[in-house]
Amino acid sequence: FLLKLFADGGYQGPAFQDGLRKVCRTLTVEIVRRSDQAKGFAVLPKRWIVERTIGWLNRCRRLAKDWECKSRKGRAFVLLASIRLMTRKLCQKTS
Repeated sequence: FLLKLFADGGYQGPAFQDGLRKVCRTLTVEIVRRSDQAKGFAVLPKRWIVERTIGWLNRCRRLAKDWECKSRKGRAFVLLASIRLMTRKLCQKTS
């Protein structure tokens, strides 16, 4: 399902990496770092993809709140919302 995980600099420690390897061996982690010259707010390229996707998924009413008691059910609704989102993007008329 997931091949690559983009993570903040706070997740670059060995405890996170080892725990992730125990759960999913095929997942690779890319740490998104801020530039040393950046001052104030700076949009980080890979992080922006994640934030944008979360924003799109939160438009689905079912995902706006954490209603699900079981993670399997919540994961299914995220998958359904993603399918709906991608289907709409693929079927848009380009003019």
